[in-house]
Amino acid sequence: MQSKPVSRISMVAAPLMIVCGLLAVSFPARADNTVDTKCTNRTLLGDYGFTVEGVGGLPPGTPINAIRGVALTTFDGKGNLTQIDHIVANGTPPPVEWTAGFGTYIVNPNCTGTLVINIPGSPFSPVKLHFVVVRQGKEIRTVVDSGSASTSIGVRVE
Repeated sequence: MQSKPVSRISMVAAPLMIVCGLLAVSFPARADNTVDTKCTNRTLLGDYGFTVEGVGGLPPGTPINAIRGVALTTFDGKGNLTQIDHIVANGTPPPVEWTAGFGTYIVNPNCTGTLVINIPGSPFSPVKLHFVVVRQGKEIRTVVDSGSASTSIGVRVE
């Protein structure tokens, strides 16, 4: 007589386990237990310190140079930025200690974006970049789009 209750339990448990399995597959768990957040221009707000490295040569006819440098970029959270940088090319420091620039940026909801830096008097201006915002806006990783194979990593100044 015990086989009948076990049989009834199996008849209920088996479909229930199948439904639970299907639900688990339909809604994958997140390993980090965080809620998805969207990025906006406001995700980049404040000062970021960047390290820059790579190679570049613009305008046409300019020799390719190894580039290393640092920059301090201030994002206003509304799509505007100001920057100062010190970029060393082939071991030669820039003609002025700190070069000032300004520009605009757009952060997409998926945390990618673009920015343009205008550097008055520079033959390399404007500098166009693509970027990815990481660590909830604490970091930004960039690549220069035109005439350079330079990348940078910026960390929010705290």
